[in-house]
Amino acid sequence: MAAAAGRARSRRGMAAAAGSPRLPAWCGPLRGLLLAVLAAGSCHGNSVERKIYIPLNKTAPCVRLLNATHQIGCQSSISGDTGVIHVVEKEEDLNWVLADGPHPPYMILLDGNLFNRKVLMQLKGTSRVSGLAVSIAKPNPPQGFSPGLKCPNDGFGVYSKDYGPQYAHCNTTVWNPLGSGISYEDFDFPIFLLEDANETQVIKQCYQDHNVPRDGSGPEYPLCAMQLFSHMHAVTSTVTCMRRNSIQNTFSINPETVCDPLLDYNVWSTLQPINSSGKVDREKEVIIVATRIDSHSFFWNIAPGAESAVSSFVTHLAAAEALHKASDVHLLQRNVMFTFFQGETFDYIGSSRMVYDMEKDKFPLRLDNIHSFVELNQVALRNGSVLWMHTDPVSWMNESVQIQVRNLLDILSNSSVGANVTLREVGYSQPLPPSSFQRFLRARHIPGVVLTDHQAAFQNRYYQSMYDTPENIRMQYPEGLSPEETLEYVTDTAKSLAEVATVVARALYRLAGGANNTSAIQADPKTVTRMLYGFLIKMNNSWFQSIIKPDLKGILGDVPQHYVAVSSPVNTTYLVQYVLANLTGTVVNLTKEECLNPEKAPNTEKELYDYAWVQGSLDPNSTTRVPYCVRSTVHLTKALSPAFELRQWGSTEYSTWTESRWKEIRARIFLVASKELEIITLVVGIVILVFSLLATHFINAKADVLFSIPRDPGAVAY
Repeated sequence: MAAAAGRARSRRGMAAAAGSPRLPAWCGPLRGLLLAVLAAGSCHGNSVERKIYIPLNKTAPCVRLLNATHQIGCQSSISGDTGVIHVVEKEEDLNWVLADGPHPPYMILLDGNLFNRKVLMQLKGTSRVSGLAVSIAKPNPPQGFSPGLKCPNDGFGVYSKDYGPQYAHCNTTVWNPLGSGISYEDFDFPIFLLEDANETQVIKQCYQDHNVPRDGSGPEYPLCAMQLFSHMHAVTSTVTCMRRNSIQNTFSINPETVCDPLLDYNVWSTLQPINSSGKVDREKEVIIVATRIDSHSFFWNIAPGAESAVSSFVTHLAAAEALHKASDVHLLQRNVMFTFFQGETFDYIGSSRMVYDMEKDKFPLRLDNIHSFVELNQVALRNGSVLWMHTDPVSWMNESVQIQVRNLLDILSNSSVGANVTLREVGYSQPLPPSSFQRFLRARHIPGVVLTDHQAAFQNRYYQSMYDTPENIRMQYPEGLSPEETLEYVTDTAKSLAEVATVVARALYRLAGGANNTSAIQADPKTVTRMLYGFLIKMNNSWFQSIIKPDLKGILGDVPQHYVAVSSPVNTTYLVQYVLANLTGTVVNLTKEECLNPEKAPNTEKELYDYAWVQGSLDPNSTTRVPYCVRSTVHLTKALSPAFELRQWGSTEYSTWTESRWKEIRARIFLVASKELEIITLVVGIVILVFSLLATHFINAKADVLFSIPRDPGAVAY
């Protein structure tokens, strides 16, 4: 039976083969052609895009930020904005964009010297502009450029209708007279910074080849165009976007966050160790010395902050090192806390959070423990050797505070005797400049001084801008130096800041109750020059590599930026933490395991100290490093506005700044055809589509003929 069934199946198979028609000769090449087309489409689709588009890889976008009441910044449409490129190198060139040009909308390549409020407001009011690409002005604009506000952090300092109303809103002193406020405007088109001069030249060449008007008439197609992608997810205000976040997190299985609070960490340490998880006794007095470590500009993550931030926190770090080297610091009557605040650019995020934590007993110190407050705030651009001491005229009216402030001023002035720094008092009719100290004064009358290089308005002509670079604070190096030689070269700027650090360290020693001669307290210009190089020119240098943990070496990018951001800690925070630990800590004889787990080692006093296992320097004539353990009093505390802890997103007491999320940020240029050619291309494409559908139908209908197995000539049917 089985054999019979097998023979039956064999006969049916052979009969089918015998009954099939022979495959036509032309079907083989057709099938091969179809396979070749499919293979080419799958393998070379990307190469077509590369031939059409030239990506711009070194750009920085303007992004959207939000606070309790407003949105600021820029964005593109959801699919990106496209326009014909027009180069604007003088104001007269704008006429073509705004009125004469026949091919709107335009994507403007704007010379950096024309990037100002007047031009931007003209472009903001027209539909003929789809976006803006800004080239960096070289040299820096001589007239100055500050996209920030004339009155920074207005409304969040100490002066208000209830406290010194005559000083509120910069009524007596406009601190940043060059501030145009464009960073705080809302633009409905994308604006990108071109960081690479070579890419800028490529765009200009494309413009020259295709877009230059001929004899007063418009250029002929194809034209060079640019497309910018920077669509933002958040809109209206922090109140709106945080509410949407909350709804998404409550009801959505896959919640989509549309904005994030600006946040990071404050860095702090003390001269004498304290229990970071406990509370300092009420009778203990602490002197706070403070600076900010963040900056900002019009473009996202472009924040060099040479004068606005780096000069002061580098001086602060050098002063901390100098004071720690004093032989009797452990005997001083008062402790000193070195504090580095993050997010101060955005309505005092870091300082307001520390004050809040002190008030709520979430910090080792209470406000009552603060003896006095010294802040370093823009100290690199001194006229001659003069440094100005600013005090609060309102608290000066309190007799007990006045006595303490007078003592503080006298100690600072006396500490500068014999140094190349002259400290002068501003007077008692001028308010404090924008400073972290103002947030502490809002909570309590504290004797304090803010040290600056300006008597009234800022000396810094590039406050909160991309031009606040090493050149702005006159950092200069001889030509031909290697990176290692540049790191070690002591600039005049480093010497100048070291002198300021020396005066501050000596004054802190006296304030803390030190009675010995202070001539031995001296800041090291070599340390200052290393820090300036690392924080302003190149983070990825041999010194920074040697003082950080091995798992953090990825934070060492090439060009330093000091924007607070939404992911934390940012590079600046980490580096300030480890530089401070290196300068003020002690190398201890612990193994790697003991250093990483100090509770396993005897006498480590983990509640008083922080331990870090760092990479160490390269072993001479080797590629391996010599790691070691550093013990210090350096700690991090959260720099997140209390408004987000309290869910008071519309707060007028605390900072409410958030940053919108986005899907992609990119820019590219390409040639665009005329509308007529685009229509012809569309029609031809439709015809090809119809033909393809008909061909597919034909192939499908004849599939049994086209794709059947040809008859084996040797087969015989019975």
